[in-house]
Amino acid sequence: MEEYRRGLLERTAEALDLPGDVLAGLPHIELTGNRELRMENHKGILAYGEEEIRISGGKLEITVRGRGLELRAMNAGQLFITGTIQGVELC
Repeated sequence: MEEYRRGLLERTAEALDLPGDVLAGLPHIELTGNRELRMENHKGILAYGEEEIRISGGKLEITVRGRGLELRAMNAGQLFITGTIQGVELC
């Protein structure tokens, strides 16, 4: 059943010209250099500090490490982090 669902989501995403991860509710992360990170489909902030921000992505946990990190904007579906990003870890 899971395989059928995954195939259906992929076909729907292709037909609508959408990224499959967004349609499936998985996090979508965009980095602009080492200064900005945008994320869609987050499930909330788990920990927040200037050197580390941990974010729930549902099945994934995303850890952003760096210096001077700041959560600049956040709503129910998206967030925006600035600072000097030194690493992004997916667990």
